[in-house]
Amino acid sequence: MKEVVNTIKTNELRGIIVKNGLSQSDVAAKIGITPKTFYEKMKIGVFGSDEIQIMIKELHIEDPMAIFFADE
Repeated sequence: MKEVVNTIKTNELRGIIVKNGLSQSDVAAKIGITPKTFYEKMKIGVFGSDEIQIMIKELHIEDPMAIFFADE
Protein backbone atom coordinates (compact mmCIF):
# COMPACT_ATOMS: atom_id res chain seq x y z
CA MET A 1 0.00 0.00 0.00
CA LYS A 2 1.44 3.34 -1.03
CA GLU A 3 1.52 6.06 1.59
CA VAL A 4 -0.10 9.41 0.82
CA VAL A 5 2.37 12.31 0.95
CA ASN A 6 1.37 15.89 1.69
CA THR A 7 3.23 19.18 1.32
CA ILE A 8 2.90 21.29 4.45
CA LYS A 9 3.34 24.86 5.67
CA THR A 10 6.54 24.40 7.65
CA ASN A 11 6.65 27.85 9.26
CA GLU A 12 3.23 27.33 10.81
CA LEU A 13 4.23 23.87 11.99
CA ARG A 14 7.42 25.24 13.59
CA GLY A 15 5.30 27.78 15.48
CA ILE A 16 3.00 25.07 16.79
CA ILE A 17 5.96 22.97 17.89
CA VAL A 18 7.35 25.92 19.88
CA LYS A 19 3.90 26.75 21.29
CA ASN A 20 3.76 23.20 22.66
CA GLY A 21 7.15 23.64 24.33
CA LEU A 22 8.80 21.04 22.15
CA SER A 23 11.79 20.90 19.85
CA GLN A 24 11.83 19.46 16.36
CA SER A 25 13.87 16.57 17.80
CA ASP A 26 11.06 15.91 20.30
CA VAL A 27 8.52 15.74 17.49
CA ALA A 28 10.80 13.48 15.46
CA ALA A 29 10.88 11.02 18.37
CA LYS A 30 7.08 11.15 18.68
CA ILE A 31 6.60 10.23 15.02
CA GLY A 32 9.33 7.58 15.08
CA ILE A 33 12.00 9.13 12.87
CA THR A 34 15.47 10.53 13.51
CA PRO A 35 15.95 14.26 14.04
CA LYS A 36 17.99 14.35 10.82
CA THR A 37 15.13 12.83 8.84
CA PHE A 38 12.67 15.25 10.47
CA TYR A 39 14.82 18.25 9.50
CA GLU A 40 15.08 16.95 5.92
CA LYS A 41 11.30 16.52 5.74
CA MET A 42 10.78 20.03 7.13
CA LYS A 43 13.19 21.41 4.54
CA ILE A 44 11.18 20.00 1.64
CA GLY A 45 7.82 20.28 3.42
CA VAL A 46 6.74 16.68 2.89
CA PHE A 47 5.51 14.20 5.50
CA GLY A 48 3.61 10.96 5.17
CA SER A 49 -0.03 10.75 6.19
CA ASP A 50 0.80 8.55 9.20
CA GLU A 51 3.33 11.11 10.45
CA ILE A 52 0.80 13.91 9.97
CA GLN A 53 -1.83 11.99 11.97
CA ILE A 54 0.58 11.66 14.89
CA MET A 55 1.58 15.34 14.76
CA ILE A 56 -2.07 16.45 14.73
CA LYS A 57 -2.70 14.43 17.89
CA GLU A 58 0.56 15.09 19.74
CA LEU A 59 0.70 18.83 18.95
CA HIS A 60 -3.03 19.39 19.57
CA ILE A 61 -3.47 20.96 16.13
CA GLU A 62 -6.98 22.40 15.93
CA ASP A 63 -7.03 23.23 12.21
CA PRO A 64 -4.88 20.65 10.42
CA MET A 65 -6.30 21.54 7.01
CA ALA A 66 -4.70 24.99 7.19
CA ILE A 67 -1.24 23.52 7.77
CA PHE A 68 -1.17 20.16 6.06
CA PHE A 69 -3.65 20.45 3.20
CA ALA A 70 -3.86 24.14 2.26
CA ASP A 71 -3.10 25.37 -1.23
CA GLU A 72 0.12 27.34 -1.39
